[in-house]
Parts: sequence; C-alpha cells; structure tokens
Amino acid sequence: MSKVIYEKRDAIAYITLNRPDVHNAIDTETDELLFEAWSEFRNDPDVRVAILTGAGEKTFCAGADLKSHVDPWLNAGPELGRSLLNKGFAGRITRGLHHTSKPIIAALNGWVIGGGIELALACDIRLASENANFGFFHIRRGMHFADGGIVRLVNTCGVGVAMELELMGEPIDAQRAKEVHLVNRVVPQAQLMSTAEHIASKILRNPQAAVESAKDTILEVVGRPLDDQLRLEALYGYSTMGNPEIVERKQDFVERRDPDRVSTHTPSE
Repeated sequence: MSKVIYEKRDAIAYITLNRPDVHNAIDTETDELLFEAWSEFRNDPDVRVAILTGAGEKTFCAGADLKSHVDPWLNAGPELGRSLLNKGFAGRITRGLHHTSKPIIAALNGWVIGGGIELALACDIRLASENANFGFFHIRRGMHFADGGIVRLVNTCGVGVAMELELMGEPIDAQRAKEVHLVNRVVPQAQLMSTAEHIASKILRNPQAAVESAKDTILEVVGRPLDDQLRLEALYGYSTMGNPEIVERKQDFVERRDPDRVSTHTPSE
C-alpha cells in the first residue's frame, strides 16, 4: 500500500498519509509522493477541493521522519536553509506549492506533531477531532519551525500565542487549539470526515472562480499595510466580475429561484 493515498470522488480529492505504524511521519519517499499528490490536485480541472487526513485515529502526522531527515540536515552546513528554500515540506505545500488556489481542508485526527502542525497550517480550513492534540516538542530537541510554521502561526494565532506555543514546547489539546484559532472546529472523531465533506460541499456550491480568487486574496493581504490590502482586495475582487456565472446567479436571485436565499437557511454553528 502506498505511503500516500490519493483518491478522487466527484470534485473532491482525498489525500491520506498512510504510515500509521510510524505515526504518519513523512520520510523522503512520502515527501515525494505528497508532491505528486498536490501537483495532481492543483492541475486536475475536475477537482476543486482537497481533504487531507492521516490513516488511523492515533496520529494525523508526527512531522518529519527523523531517520531520513535530521542526519542530512546536521551535515549540510550553513547553506542548508538556502538550499531548501524551494523545497518546503510535505510535498512542498508549505513552501513552493503554497500558491495553489484550490481550497484544502485538514481533518486532524489524533496527534499533530512538529512538521505535522506546519502541514496543517498550510491547509486553509482545519478541523480537529475531540481526541486531537498538538505537540510542539521540536523546540525541546533544539529545533524550531522552518517550513512556514512560525509564519503561519503568527498570521493565524497572533504573536503572543505563537510565542507561547513555540517557546514553551508544551502540547495543547483540541479545545485549546480552537480557543487560539489554530483550528476552526472541534468535532467527535466519528464525525470528522463527514464534517470535512459537509464544508467541502458548501465550498463546491459556490462558483469556482470566486472561491479561488477569495483564497488568493486572503493569502495576499496577510501582513501587508492597510492601503496595500485594500488595493489588492479590489484588484482581485473585481477581476471576477467577468464570470458568466454571476449573470446567471443574479437572474436566479432577482426571480427568487435561487436555492440559497437567506429565508431558507439557519446559521452554521
């Protein structure tokens, strides 16, 4: 069985880390298989959303497999960081393929450790099962995030939380992760994948051009001065106005034929 399982069901790509015997740790082979999976997802016109998870219920991902990664790093010298700038981690989704416009949902089951947190943060929406835990143990081994973990932790949770989590090296549970916005929702383990699929269905309901432009805009404005943010939002937002779906959906709304009217919905929790 492959270390990474890639499946397509309708417009959803399911990507599963499949090394439960080693807590879904990412060795060099898994890294390359993830690169192939992310590339296929990005390039396939028939899929619009990805759901990423780990095999089993004990661990989503334990990060880099130390047996295949650490020794080469230790012997690489001061140019290590520069040599890895275009490679990132977990199939380059943390750096390199991070401009993929299609939304990625992470379904986090069990432990999420080290580079597994970086991988989760590289996804756009994160769901955690009630038994999920997040381990920042790498700092205890003399390392800190280098593949987007610190950047995304600051952007997602804020400087104070990033300082606490990254400097202390203590684990946090799913509820604490939700409190600091590391994850969007916490659900029972049995409902993890169905909730991910429910969110995916809501994304798929919306025109693809608007969804992908919205994701691109959000990622582009992070960390920029307000005037730059406002300019980018206008440029991205108005660039979607040539989409013919807008005309169709506008007419449905005017004629009260659209299925998504406010009167037919209750707010999501």
